[in-house]
Amino acid sequence: MRKLLFFDIDGTIWDYKNHIPESTVLAIRKARERGHLVFLNTGRCRAFIREKNLLDLGLDGIISGCGTMIEYEGKVLFDKRIPQEETLRIIRVMKKYGMCLILEGPEYLYANREEFIGTRDELFVEKIARELQGDLRRLDTEGEEFAVQKFSCSIYGCDTEDCIRELGDIYDYIIHNDDFMEVVPKGFNKGTAIREVCRLLGADPGDTISFGDSINDREMLMDAGIGVVMGNGSEEAKEFADYVTTDIYEDGIMNAMKHLKLF
Repeated sequence: MRKLLFFDIDGTIWDYKNHIPESTVLAIRKARERGHLVFLNTGRCRAFIREKNLLDLGLDGIISGCGTMIEYEGKVLFDKRIPQEETLRIIRVMKKYGMCLILEGPEYLYANREEFIGTRDELFVEKIARELQGDLRRLDTEGEEFAVQKFSCSIYGCDTEDCIRELGDIYDYIIHNDDFMEVVPKGFNKGTAIREVCRLLGADPGDTISFGDSINDREMLMDAGIGVVMGNGSEEAKEFADYVTTDIYEDGIMNAMKHLKLF
Protein backbone atom coordinates (compact mmCIF):
# COMPACT_ATOMS: atom_id res chain seq x y z
CA MET A 1 0.00 0.00 0.00
CA ARG A 2 1.31 3.44 -0.95
CA LYS A 3 2.47 5.63 1.93
CA LEU A 4 3.09 9.37 2.08
CA LEU A 5 6.45 10.07 3.75
CA PHE A 6 7.17 13.46 5.33
CA PHE A 7 10.73 14.43 6.27
CA ASP A 8 12.09 17.24 8.39
CA ILE A 9 15.39 18.54 6.98
CA ASP A 10 17.84 19.69 9.66
CA GLY A 11 18.96 16.82 11.88
CA THR A 12 16.82 14.33 9.94
CA ILE A 13 17.62 14.37 6.23
CA TRP A 14 20.97 16.08 6.68
CA ASP A 15 23.30 17.17 9.45
CA TYR A 16 24.12 20.75 10.35
CA LYS A 17 26.82 20.87 7.65
CA ASN A 18 24.19 19.97 5.03
CA HIS A 19 25.63 16.48 4.54
CA ILE A 20 23.11 13.78 3.57
CA PRO A 21 24.16 10.20 4.41
CA GLU A 22 24.37 7.93 1.36
CA SER A 23 22.08 5.46 3.11
CA THR A 24 19.38 8.16 3.30
CA VAL A 25 19.68 8.89 -0.42
CA LEU A 26 19.38 5.17 -1.18
CA ALA A 27 16.45 4.65 1.18
CA ILE A 28 14.44 7.49 -0.35
CA ARG A 29 15.15 6.22 -3.85
CA LYS A 30 14.05 2.69 -2.93
CA ALA A 31 10.88 4.00 -1.26
CA ARG A 32 9.91 5.97 -4.35
CA GLU A 33 10.61 2.93 -6.55
CA ARG A 34 8.00 1.09 -4.45
CA GLY A 35 5.48 3.84 -5.21
CA HIS A 36 5.62 5.79 -1.95
CA LEU A 37 5.45 9.61 -2.13
CA VAL A 38 8.23 11.66 -0.52
CA PHE A 39 7.74 15.17 0.85
CA LEU A 40 9.97 17.56 2.70
CA ASN A 41 8.10 19.04 5.67
CA THR A 42 10.14 21.85 7.15
CA GLY A 43 10.02 25.08 9.08
CA ARG A 44 12.36 26.58 6.49
CA CYS A 45 10.58 28.82 4.00
CA ARG A 46 10.96 27.99 0.34
CA ALA A 47 13.66 30.60 -0.27
CA PHE A 48 15.89 28.67 2.14
CA ILE A 49 15.44 25.31 0.38
CA ARG A 50 17.79 25.37 -2.58
CA GLU A 51 20.79 23.11 -1.96
CA LYS A 52 21.29 20.81 -4.96
CA ASN A 53 21.93 17.67 -2.91
CA LEU A 54 18.60 18.19 -1.16
CA LEU A 55 16.52 18.93 -4.25
CA ASP A 56 18.15 16.04 -6.14
CA LEU A 57 16.93 13.47 -3.63
CA GLY A 58 13.83 12.80 -5.68
CA LEU A 59 10.92 14.64 -4.12
CA ASP A 60 7.24 14.48 -4.92
CA GLY A 61 6.52 17.62 -2.93
CA ILE A 62 7.80 20.28 -0.58
CA ILE A 63 5.98 21.68 2.44
CA SER A 64 7.76 24.79 3.67
CA GLY A 65 7.35 27.55 6.23
CA CYS A 66 5.60 25.36 8.84
CA GLY A 67 2.81 24.48 6.43
CA THR A 68 2.34 27.95 4.91
CA MET A 69 3.33 26.69 1.43
CA ILE A 70 2.62 23.35 -0.25
CA GLU A 71 4.08 22.18 -3.56
CA TYR A 72 3.35 18.93 -5.34
CA GLU A 73 4.95 17.73 -8.57
CA GLY A 74 6.49 21.16 -9.06
CA LYS A 75 3.24 23.09 -8.70
CA VAL A 76 2.27 25.39 -5.82
CA LEU A 77 -1.01 24.15 -4.34
CA PHE A 78 -1.14 26.51 -1.37
CA ASP A 79 0.65 29.73 -0.38
CA LYS A 80 -0.23 31.69 2.77
CA ARG A 81 1.28 35.20 3.01
CA ILE A 82 1.27 37.70 5.87
CA PRO A 83 -0.19 41.00 4.57
CA GLN A 84 2.28 43.85 4.14
CA GLU A 85 0.61 46.10 6.72
CA GLU A 86 0.71 43.34 9.32
CA THR A 87 4.33 42.52 8.45
CA LEU A 88 5.31 46.14 9.12
CA ARG A 89 3.46 46.06 12.45
CA ILE A 90 5.29 42.91 13.54
CA ILE A 91 8.63 44.49 12.61
CA ARG A 92 7.84 47.59 14.68
CA VAL A 93 6.73 45.60 17.72
CA MET A 94 9.64 43.18 17.69
CA LYS A 95 12.22 45.91 17.22
CA LYS A 96 10.69 47.77 20.16
CA TYR A 97 11.53 44.75 22.32
CA GLY A 98 15.07 44.55 20.97
CA MET A 99 14.64 41.44 18.85
CA CYS A 100 16.77 40.78 15.76
CA LEU A 101 14.51 39.67 12.93
CA ILE A 102 14.56 37.31 9.96
CA LEU A 103 11.58 37.58 7.63
CA GLU A 104 11.04 34.40 5.65
CA GLY A 105 9.25 34.04 2.34
CA PRO A 106 9.05 31.96 -0.85
CA GLU A 107 11.73 33.86 -2.79
CA TYR A 108 13.77 35.87 -0.28
CA LEU A 109 14.74 36.11 3.35
CA TYR A 110 15.10 39.56 4.89
CA ALA A 111 17.50 40.49 7.72
CA ASN A 112 20.08 43.09 8.66
CA ARG A 113 23.15 40.92 9.25
CA GLU A 114 25.00 43.49 11.35
CA GLU A 115 22.25 43.38 13.98
CA PHE A 116 23.14 39.76 14.75
CA ILE A 117 26.85 40.40 15.37
CA GLY A 118 27.65 39.31 18.90
CA THR A 119 24.35 37.46 19.36
CA ARG A 120 24.05 33.72 19.83
CA ASP A 121 22.44 33.46 16.38
CA GLU A 122 25.25 35.21 14.49
CA LEU A 123 26.60 31.99 12.96
CA PHE A 124 23.12 30.92 11.87
CA VAL A 125 22.56 34.19 10.02
CA GLU A 126 25.97 33.89 8.38
CA LYS A 127 24.98 30.39 7.21
CA ILE A 128 21.82 31.86 5.68
CA ALA A 129 23.86 34.55 3.95
CA ARG A 130 26.25 31.98 2.45
CA GLU A 131 23.44 29.79 1.13
CA LEU A 132 21.20 32.57 -0.18
CA GLN A 133 23.86 35.05 -1.33
CA GLY A 134 21.95 37.88 -3.04
CA ASP A 135 18.58 36.50 -1.98
CA LEU A 136 19.11 37.56 1.63
CA ARG A 137 17.78 41.11 1.48
CA ARG A 138 17.93 43.94 3.99
CA LEU A 139 15.00 44.84 6.19
CA ASP A 140 15.42 48.58 5.90
CA THR A 141 15.30 49.05 2.12
CA GLU A 142 12.93 51.94 1.49
CA GLY A 143 9.72 50.96 -0.27
CA GLU A 144 10.45 47.21 -0.03
CA GLU A 145 7.37 45.03 -0.49
CA PHE A 146 7.93 42.04 1.76
CA ALA A 147 6.67 38.61 0.65
CA VAL A 148 6.57 36.93 4.06
CA GLN A 149 5.11 33.68 5.38
CA LYS A 150 6.70 33.58 8.85
CA PHE A 151 9.23 35.29 11.12
CA SER A 152 12.24 34.08 13.06
CA CYS A 153 13.95 36.16 15.69
CA SER A 154 16.83 36.25 18.14
CA ILE A 155 15.27 36.79 21.57
CA TYR A 156 18.06 36.41 24.11
CA GLY A 157 17.61 38.98 26.89
CA CYS A 158 14.35 40.29 25.37
CA ASP A 159 10.93 40.56 27.01
CA THR A 160 9.34 37.78 25.00
CA GLU A 161 6.15 37.57 27.04
CA ASP A 162 5.26 41.24 26.61
CA CYS A 163 6.08 41.07 22.90
CA ILE A 164 3.78 38.10 22.41
CA ARG A 165 1.05 39.82 24.44
CA GLU A 166 1.26 42.89 22.21
CA LEU A 167 1.26 40.93 18.95
CA GLY A 168 -1.79 39.00 20.11
CA ASP A 169 -3.14 35.51 19.60
CA ILE A 170 -3.39 35.49 15.81
CA TYR A 171 0.05 33.87 15.66
CA ASP A 172 1.63 30.74 17.04
CA TYR A 173 4.94 31.30 18.82
CA ILE A 174 7.50 28.50 18.71
CA ILE A 175 10.15 29.23 21.34
CA HIS A 176 13.07 26.88 20.74
CA ASN A 177 15.22 28.03 23.65
CA ASP A 178 16.37 31.25 25.32
CA ASP A 179 17.86 32.38 22.01
CA PHE A 180 15.38 31.78 19.23
CA MET A 181 11.67 32.04 18.42
CA GLU A 182 9.57 31.48 15.30
CA VAL A 183 6.30 33.31 14.61
CA VAL A 184 3.80 31.57 12.33
CA PRO A 185 0.22 32.47 11.36
CA LYS A 186 -2.10 30.72 13.78
CA GLY A 187 -3.33 27.32 12.69
CA PHE A 188 -0.32 26.49 10.53
CA ASN A 189 2.21 23.84 11.45
CA LYS A 190 3.80 20.71 10.06
CA GLY A 191 0.86 18.61 11.21
CA THR A 192 -1.86 20.71 9.59
CA ALA A 193 0.20 20.52 6.41
CA ILE A 194 0.08 16.72 6.41
CA ARG A 195 -3.69 16.81 6.78
CA GLU A 196 -4.00 19.36 3.96
CA VAL A 197 -1.81 17.29 1.62
CA CYS A 198 -3.99 14.26 2.34
CA ARG A 199 -7.10 16.31 1.59
CA LEU A 200 -5.67 17.65 -1.67
CA LEU A 201 -4.50 14.21 -2.85
CA GLY A 202 -7.44 12.22 -1.51
CA ALA A 203 -5.16 10.18 0.76
CA ASP A 204 -5.87 8.62 4.13
CA PRO A 205 -3.95 10.35 6.97
CA GLY A 206 -3.46 6.89 8.43
CA ASP A 207 -1.18 6.11 5.47
CA THR A 208 1.33 8.83 6.38
CA ILE A 209 4.70 8.50 8.11
CA SER A 210 6.67 11.46 9.44
CA PHE A 211 10.38 11.62 10.28
CA GLY A 212 11.76 14.28 12.62
CA ASP A 213 14.25 15.07 15.35
CA SER A 214 13.14 18.05 17.42
CA ILE A 215 10.21 19.48 19.35
CA ASN A 216 9.17 21.67 16.41
CA ASP A 217 8.30 18.38 14.66
CA ARG A 218 5.79 17.53 17.38
CA GLU A 219 2.63 18.21 15.37
CA MET A 220 3.71 16.21 12.36
CA LEU A 221 4.79 13.31 14.60
CA MET A 222 1.38 13.36 16.27
CA ASP A 223 -0.74 13.88 13.15
CA ALA A 224 0.93 11.27 10.94
CA GLY A 225 -0.16 7.66 11.00
CA ILE A 226 3.32 6.81 12.30
CA GLY A 227 5.84 9.25 13.79
CA VAL A 228 9.54 8.36 13.60
CA VAL A 229 12.19 10.24 15.58
CA MET A 230 15.90 10.05 14.85
CA GLY A 231 18.25 8.57 17.46
CA ASN A 232 20.01 11.93 17.57
CA GLY A 233 16.68 13.67 18.20
CA SER A 234 15.76 15.53 21.36
CA GLU A 235 14.25 13.70 24.32
CA GLU A 236 11.20 15.96 24.01
CA ALA A 237 10.62 14.83 20.43
CA LYS A 238 11.04 11.16 21.36
CA GLU A 239 8.09 11.46 23.72
CA PHE A 240 5.87 11.84 20.62
CA ALA A 241 7.46 9.02 18.60
CA ASP A 242 5.84 5.76 17.62
CA TYR A 243 9.31 4.52 16.72
CA VAL A 244 12.80 5.81 17.54
CA THR A 245 15.35 4.87 14.91
CA THR A 246 19.13 5.10 15.02
CA ASP A 247 21.27 8.22 14.70
CA ILE A 248 21.47 10.16 11.43
CA TYR A 249 25.09 8.98 11.16
CA GLU A 250 24.05 5.37 11.83
CA ASP A 251 21.68 4.93 8.87
CA GLY A 252 18.66 6.16 10.82
CA ILE A 253 16.38 6.75 7.83
CA MET A 254 17.34 3.49 6.14
CA ASN A 255 16.84 1.48 9.34
CA ALA A 256 13.45 3.07 9.99
CA MET A 257 12.24 2.34 6.47
CA LYS A 258 13.37 -1.26 6.75
CA HIS A 259 11.65 -1.58 10.12
CA LEU A 260 8.43 -0.20 8.64
CA LYS A 261 8.75 -2.51 5.60
CA LEU A 262 8.60 0.34 3.09
CA PHE A 263 10.74 -1.68 0.68
